[in-house]
Amino acid sequence: MIRQLNKGLRFQKFEEKKRPPFDKLFDVFKELLTYTSGDFDEAFSWLEQLDKEYNLTTPEYTLDDFLEDLKNKGYLREEFKDGKGSGEGKMKITSKTEQAIRQNALNQIFGKLKKRGHGNHKTKTIGRGDEHTGDFRNFNFGDSLDRISMTESIKNAQINSGIGNFSITEKDLVVEETNFKAQMSTVL
Repeated sequence: MIRQLNKGLRFQKFEEKKRPPFDKLFDVFKELLTYTSGDFDEAFSWLEQLDKEYNLTTPEYTLDDFLEDLKNKGYLREEFKDGKGSGEGKMKITSKTEQAIRQNALNQIFGKLKKRGHGNHKTKTIGRGDEHTGDFRNFNFGDSLDRISMTESIKNAQINSGIGNFSITEKDLVVEETNFKAQMSTVL
């Protein structure tokens, strides 16, 4: 982490926020379920491999504990072949898990968006926006005062009235054109 101070930058060692082991593993597991198209067996197999390589679990909280927590919290259900709850069952994700995966995907896509007043979608239409075109036009009633190009307007006033009798009138005011940026919403 870097903090800016008056005299420069100060570097600090990164300290991870304290989170329960379930939450950490569940974040990884949701990603794996996304990559495996919801196949629990494949995703859990990948999680086991990642745990062996990166020590995601501890002796106090194992993958078996994680699996039990997934069942207890309603993220997994066990389906049996005979439908009576006997024999060997297969784990299936629930709609609650699917919703968590969708929410995670939306957070990744839209989590870093920031509100912008004028939008940030370029068009070829001249209008109010952030990008200056370099073209100027005469000031018209209704134009915002902050769009007036003071340099060009003063230059026009000097040309029209001279330096000795300097005065600026509405005819001297010039506005710099900008490209219009449309606002747009995206829905998945």
